[in-house]
Amino acid sequence: MIEVTDFRNAMSLLTAAVNVITTNGASGAHGFTASAVCSVTDTPPTLLVCMNQAARSHAHFIDNKILSVNVLGAQHEAISNAFASKLSAEERFKYGSWTQLATGALILQDALVSFDCVIEDIQQVGTHSVFMCRVVAIGHAEPQVEVNESLVYFNRSYHYVGQVQVA
Repeated sequence: MIEVTDFRNAMSLLTAAVNVITTNGASGAHGFTASAVCSVTDTPPTLLVCMNQAARSHAHFIDNKILSVNVLGAQHEAISNAFASKLSAEERFKYGSWTQLATGALILQDALVSFDCVIEDIQQVGTHSVFMCRVVAIGHAEPQVEVNESLVYFNRSYHYVGQVQVA
C-alpha cells in the first residue's frame, strides 16, 4: 500500500503548468488554481481538468457546466496564490483583468493562453472529479514586446520555464 504522504512527495517532483480554472453562470463566478490539467485529444479538442470534490466552488462548476483553463505566465504568481487561498470568489477576481469568450466563463486577459470549454462528462475518482472538457474557443494574450515565461510548479515552489518569442 502506498502512503498518501509518499505519493504526494513523489508527485511534487512532477513539474506541472500552473493554471487558474474559472466558471461563470447561474451559479456565479468561481475559480481555483490547478496543475492537474492535460490534453486528451485534438479531435475534438478536449482537455481533462481535475478538481477536489471538497473544494468550496466544486458545486458551482457542476451547476454552470462550463469552465476556462487560463495558463499562467511568470508574472501571475499573485493570481495563482489568490485563487489557491481562502479568499472569497469575489476577492479572487480582483486580481487580474477578466473577459469572456464563447461560453461566458471568465478568461484572464493576459494569460499565455486560455481554453474556453463546455464540461461534457464528469468522472468521480477518489477525492476528485475529473472533468472532460470540450474546447469551444481559444484566447491568446496580446503580443508582448518582452519575453514571456510559463509559471510551473515543481518541488512545492514556483519556477519559470521557456521563452515565448513574439514576432
